[in-house]
Amino acid sequence: MIEKAASRLVEPEFEGAPWHKSTYSGSNNGCIEHAALPSGRHAVRDTKDRSLGAHVFAPTVWQAFVTAVQDGSL
Repeated sequence: MIEKAASRLVEPEFEGAPWHKSTYSGSNNGCIEHAALPSGRHAVRDTKDRSLGAHVFAPTVWQAFVTAVQDGSL
């Protein structure tokens, strides 16, 4: 269940969100940012072109993703 924010559309929830650059980002500008949103959803966006919007995940979907990364099943 992925929601895609429309191009150049900034959801009100994104304004002032605590965006954090991934610690796994390399020096080749292949970076992403994550924000835990006030609604409990999680957003991920490309740092090179933030105007593209963000992928937004429900809390349960985000947790399933994090668990899969941590246990190596992804």
